[in-house]
Amino acid sequence: MNLILLSAALLTVFLPSVPQQKSATTTRTTAKTVVVTTEPNAIVWIDEIRRGTTDASGKLSLSQLSPGSHKVRVRATGFKEATMPLAPGGRAITVKLVTTTDEAELKFQEAEAARETARDDAEKEKAAELYRDAIKLRPAFPTAQVGLARLLMSLNQFPKAHAAIDAARRSRPIYPEASAIEGRIFHESAFNDEAIRSFRRSIREANGFQPEAHVGLARVLEEKGQFEEAVLEYRKAIAQLSDSEPVIYQMLGATYEKLEKPKEAVVAYEKYLELSPNGSYAGAIRSILDQLKREAAGEQIIP
Repeated sequence: MNLILLSAALLTVFLPSVPQQKSATTTRTTAKTVVVTTEPNAIVWIDEIRRGTTDASGKLSLSQLSPGSHKVRVRATGFKEATMPLAPGGRAITVKLVTTTDEAELKFQEAEAARETARDDAEKEKAAELYRDAIKLRPAFPTAQVGLARLLMSLNQFPKAHAAIDAARRSRPIYPEASAIEGRIFHESAFNDEAIRSFRRSIREANGFQPEAHVGLARVLEEKGQFEEAVLEYRKAIAQLSDSEPVIYQMLGATYEKLEKPKEAVVAYEKYLELSPNGSYAGAIRSILDQLKREAAGEQIIP
């Protein structure tokens, strides 16, 4: 059986924080498309899941958005961040941003941009200093502490990353994103039992809606050989992300292979190819699909 191996780098596709108002579900509903209009090159989050950046005209079209109410958060360099509700049935929303002179906020925005573009350890260290500068200007700055923790984790500076998470929690005791990052730090440093506790805490704090924690928990469970439980967590993350992260279907397919369920693996891999035909794993998946389909012949899919 050919397996597409997962790497720790897969989880870096997620930069979500976490909403408090939704509960976990794997129910599929008809998706809708929403157009967000705001400043050019602004980052847009839907329900605290990052969904993209606006174009030069300030627009971003989002598909695969589940029906119901949503929360839209927008950040653009030089502007104060804003959050607005999107009513059920809404197809368009305009988020007007106000310029800011808050030095801490501006330094934080600079740090976020530097972290996302950092390509080596030296650039990451420079971004870390920008986060620290923002925190000096505003000591109670939990979002900056979490950004710093993500960066320190990528540098394998695990004790310092834990310290940043602890600092974030001092000013925001219930903080699902911080708990999810804490779980990832524990996992990266091979403390899997502690990682499971942190991921489960994150999910509790978010009332079930925390895709980063669900994926993190799935990976740990998979490593422990608890493949069925891992499948459940991957499926929760897929439902919560509304198919915006095709890579999770690749993870799910690999787990089904380990369970020796080729038909289910085929379904997951074909969904990945549907959503990301030119993705990083597309070539490898296509190379094994025929073999998996032969193995799946005559089997019945287990939902």
